[in-house]
Amino acid sequence: KLLVVPVDGSHWLSMQEVLDSLSQKGHEIVVVAPEIRLHIKPSEHFVMKMYPVPFTQEELDHTFWRTSQIVFEEGTFLERFLKRYEQVKNASAMFLSSCAHLLYNKELVRHLVESKFDAIFTDPFLPCGQILAEHLSIPSVVFLRGIPCGLEFEATQCPNPLSYIPRAFTDLTDHMDFFQRVKNLVFDIPNYFLCDFVFQPYAKLASEFLQRDVTVLDLLRQASVWLIKLDFVLHYPRPLMPNMIFVSGVNCAHKRLPQ
Repeated sequence: KLLVVPVDGSHWLSMQEVLDSLSQKGHEIVVVAPEIRLHIKPSEHFVMKMYPVPFTQEELDHTFWRTSQIVFEEGTFLERFLKRYEQVKNASAMFLSSCAHLLYNKELVRHLVESKFDAIFTDPFLPCGQILAEHLSIPSVVFLRGIPCGLEFEATQCPNPLSYIPRAFTDLTDHMDFFQRVKNLVFDIPNYFLCDFVFQPYAKLASEFLQRDVTVLDLLRQASVWLIKLDFVLHYPRPLMPNMIFVSGVNCAHKRLPQ
């Protein structure tokens, strides 16, 4: 009996394929989702439990439309950065509001407690599912491509050395000279600020809801299994921990090879 707390948008598209397969194998699946959403739709493969949120479909659509449009807008680096920052802040506030309205929906949360789920399946890109897993005291399986600022490696105590693991947007390989490693370090520094910006509001929400001080890292460390949408065919070698499993392509259709 599986409780699913997804992240809307493109993250849902690959998770839905996995849920369809799990349903066909006989698992009972319940998905919790906001009444206002982008791609999450009801399905014969799972039961959907919805909760109200304080924004409209038009506001949600406009926020994500602006996110895609900003990429193509011209201007100075500072102008584009400030626009991007403002848009990320707006989208983050919307996701945070949705999470808060899930956690403080007493009737829905009481139903989830009484349902006695065996585990929770969630996308830790936004940690609302992990907060709920902690409240319900059930194990969690997380499904992801990656978390901003590489928190998945810190949460699993997995080595993530700058000396041979290139960071995003560096165009580096796993073979770097001294100056390339310095560049890799410089690109990694903003991640610490990104973590605080994105996740600090969730840490505050989790602490208030669970009635004890917790950080997002504390929550992520409780995940039992990490299903990561990467593959060494496409990515450079790196260490992994025993509970980190590469599942890239798990959402792709299997077809017979041509003759």
